[in-house]
Amino acid sequence: MADSDDKKDDELAGTEQPFVQHLMELRDRLLKSVIAMGIAVLALALYPGPAELYDLLAAPLVAHLPQGTTLIATSVISPFMVPLKILLMAAFLLALPVVLYQIWAFVAPGLYNHEKKLILPLVISSTLLFLTGVAFCYFFVFGKVFAFIQSFAPKSITAAPDIEAYLSFVLTMFLAFGLAFEVPIAVIVLARLGIVSIEKLQAFRGYFVVLAFVIAAIVTPPDVVSQLALAIPMCLLYEVGIIAARIFIRHTKAPEEKPEAQGE
Repeated sequence: MADSDDKKDDELAGTEQPFVQHLMELRDRLLKSVIAMGIAVLALALYPGPAELYDLLAAPLVAHLPQGTTLIATSVISPFMVPLKILLMAAFLLALPVVLYQIWAFVAPGLYNHEKKLILPLVISSTLLFLTGVAFCYFFVFGKVFAFIQSFAPKSITAAPDIEAYLSFVLTMFLAFGLAFEVPIAVIVLARLGIVSIEKLQAFRGYFVVLAFVIAAIVTPPDVVSQLALAIPMCLLYEVGIIAARIFIRHTKAPEEKPEAQGE
């Protein structure tokens, strides 16, 4: 009974459990994540609703289309499927904190204290950086890109993009900017695991600038605005990653051996 009381004290405390019990805990964690996702889907379906979510997503493009022009659907089921996909994507982002906590609560008991100091901040910061990249793309990049593209459109052409094509474009851009903003996390992990030293990361700075512009040219539309909007933050975040790596390495070292053990 004492053991059962101890286990209830802290679900993140390390305790040895049979393999079957680990599977049961994993099942419970997955179930809680699915429930959180379901609640988010239901909440967003009620308000603001799938159609309104798509209108919100399409707002940066519609704002730069000729007056009275709207997006079109070339497939019969597109008006149903596309807003549904947007609903699921938004629900996942809304439920993401719960999902990440369930993953952390499952993994944490098997980690040492110095490993917890490393992984938990990385999980939180990587999530925030990804969402920051998505927000930066939506609120800043889209407006500049669509205005730039429309400025080149001939007067004899009426722009009426397809909603599925727009969704594909948006998801690609969100993924590109979200991952680009993960550069500091990649730098920290490489340095912390000893794969690359801080000195080598600093020496690689010039090559990374070239690499950032190459990546931006590949994953973004062929316009200068979006390429600069992706490459420049990547270069700045690379510098942030080097600074953060020094701090992480200093504060997440494993406890050193006791003097008595070293003497033996």
